Amino acid sequence: MLTCAILDDYQGVGPTMADWSGLSDRITLRDLRTTFATQDALVDAIGDCEIVVMMRERTPFPAELFARLPKLRLLLTSGMRNLSIDLAAAKAHGVTVCGTSSHSEPPVELTWALILGLARHLVPEVQALRTGGPWQSSVGSDLAGRRLGVLGLGKTGARVARIGQAFGMEVSAWSRNLTAERAAAEGVTLAPSLEALLEASDVVSIHLVLGAGTRGLLDAAALRRMRPDAFLINTSRAAIVDEAALLAALTENRIAGAGLDVYETEPLPADSPWRTLPNVLATPHLGYVTQRNYRTYFPEIVEDISAFLDGAPTRVLG
Repeated sequence: MLTCAILDDYQGVGPTMADWSGLSDRITLRDLRTTFATQDALVDAIGDCEIVVMMRERTPFPAELFARLPKLRLLLTSGMRNLSIDLAAAKAHGVTVCGTSSHSEPPVELTWALILGLARHLVPEVQALRTGGPWQSSVGSDLAGRRLGVLGLGKTGARVARIGQAFGMEVSAWSRNLTAERAAAEGVTLAPSLEALLEASDVVSIHLVLGAGTRGLLDAAALRRMRPDAFLINTSRAAIVDEAALLAALTENRIAGAGLDVYETEPLPADSPWRTLPNVLATPHLGYVTQRNYRTYFPEIVEDISAFLDGAPTRVLG
């Protein structure tokens, strides 16, 4: 009997989001709900496992971790792309890596929840209502007629742009490889530069892939280009924004606020300023965490395990 661990299953739903009964005579399932603070603790928890299930990029799998898990034979990730896995190291250690399908709509929906929540001050207004505070204490920001700047016009960015248009916003977009033709196909204006987009936008929403060209893209100088009444939304990758520079911009009220779903350190430490800044609407990396996605991930993970055990792995990465 092989042992299979599910990592970082915060809600404890992995065993119930799919039918694992077909594997009951082949694997023992171990559902791990907490994040491990050190690699040593992680190795202690899964060192005896032949199969490990990852939830996106919550726990990185660098080369040195593969070297410490000699029993590991199959690593599964939700989604078909996971930059936190060293695929070359996996191959070198004889570990097969498989993924699953994923739906791109949930991060779009959360992006707009953050934009609307910031614009209409929903959290402080709801808290005041629940605790007997003032009846109306803020004046919301309009979206219609204002400019949405979208960084990255791929599948997710394009959907965000269309919703902005439905709200009556003017929409511009920028990325290094974005063409005027591609932007026009989405009814979007191509910003001449990153700086121009930041200077002109009332809401800036990030939908870029993290890489060498985008890491730290929004640094202190870039953030100074933003308007003092503008909002920054990041449901993509934390490292695209210089976290210290953003913290300074928000603390000094150089921008109106930020809607954040991604962070350099996750879960956030208890004393993290992202938990308490009054002009930040922060969510705990919920972008892809929906019923539809989870009911896609886990059944396909079961399929992947079964196929691997039958000698015909499917949805192999790398």
